[in-house]
Amino acid sequence: MATVVSVSRNARHGFSKEPVEAIRLLGGLGVEGDAHCGALVKHRYKVRQDPTQPNLCQVHLLAAELLDELAGRGFLVAAGEMGENVTTAGIELLELPTGARLRIGVEAVVEVTGLRNPCVQIDQFQKGLMKAVIGRKDDGRVQMRAGIMGIVVAGGEVRVGDGIAVELPEGPFRELVCV
Repeated sequence: MATVVSVSRNARHGFSKEPVEAIRLLGGLGVEGDAHCGALVKHRYKVRQDPTQPNLCQVHLLAAELLDELAGRGFLVAAGEMGENVTTAGIELLELPTGARLRIGVEAVVEVTGLRNPCVQIDQFQKGLMKAVIGRKDDGRVQMRAGIMGIVVAGGEVRVGDGIAVELPEGPFRELVCV
């Protein structure tokens, strides 16, 4: 069963987020008290491009399995340090289609919008980490592995140990792309 292993937020813009006991997801906005919470884009580089675009990056989810893999390669990265709000276990986040919905805990629902687009801050955090989170698919195409992004469809509290259920969208599979 897929579960939440950590939840994090940061009221200020920065690379890492602080693990907390619980976070509250706000419908259409994101994580209460997080710098990226809002209906319109909050990531600074996206704001510079167009501050009126919708915020497709309200919630960042990252697999704990990636953190384990990175540890095996000599990187020390704890939950929240890659900037994720929700660290998961037991779910292949990168294999989900665009539009998949994640029911987290009792009430919260996050709709997957795409892949996290890793930025230079990753290498500033730990040298070589950017290369470690960019891989190749079986067909040779580049695979961004720094987690997925989503929007909050239904708000609610999310805590460590909460279950995660996946609801796949109707229609053809739409592969995740960077948002």
